[in-house]
Amino acid sequence: MSQAKERPILFSGPMVRAILEGRKAVTRRPVKPQPEVRMVEGAIPMLTFKNKRGGHWLYPNARAQITADCPYGRPGDRLWVREAWLADAQLDSIAPRDLSQGEPIMYPADGSVRQTGCAMVSQGRGRPSIHMPRWASRILLEITDVRVERLQDISEVQAEAEGVGFLRHVPDADETLTAAQLFECLWSSINGDESWNGNPWVWVVEFKRVQP
Repeated sequence: MSQAKERPILFSGPMVRAILEGRKAVTRRPVKPQPEVRMVEGAIPMLTFKNKRGGHWLYPNARAQITADCPYGRPGDRLWVREAWLADAQLDSIAPRDLSQGEPIMYPADGSVRQTGCAMVSQGRGRPSIHMPRWASRILLEITDVRVERLQDISEVQAEAEGVGFLRHVPDADETLTAAQLFECLWSSINGDESWNGNPWVWVVEFKRVQP
């Protein structure tokens, strides 16, 4: 039995808030590169996933093999969340790798501060999520399910679990939109309209929040 692994994953501010509020329990990420769909005589369509081992054939429902190839991990593995953050202003010139792990960290997503016994004198410059070190992460997720599906196959239940509820509070948002339509708006705002229209294959990673 393989040992559980831990990997980083990036989330935007609204998605971080959705996780903290218990409204987000799944994320969809494009499969890269996209698998090829092949028709095999006398069989159902099969997908070719290209990976470091050279690619292989598998049925769309061969979940065990698909799960093993997910770059985000498999059920039981953990994801530590990288989000936008900042340290004290006097440390603005210090690279993330050189910061002391005892420094207080502020999280713009909800304005909370990681208290370490040291007080933050003044808020420094914003730092992008990609540069967040592991020790500064406050959210740890455990993967509960992994699968591959087409983007537009998302259901209403799954769309709600994506944490799209915050879009209903945007003044220009149409209150009559379904959760799936709201998710389409969210996806297109991040990846572009063409990405949605292209209906790519995506990794569907379900998770639960656990204590760091």
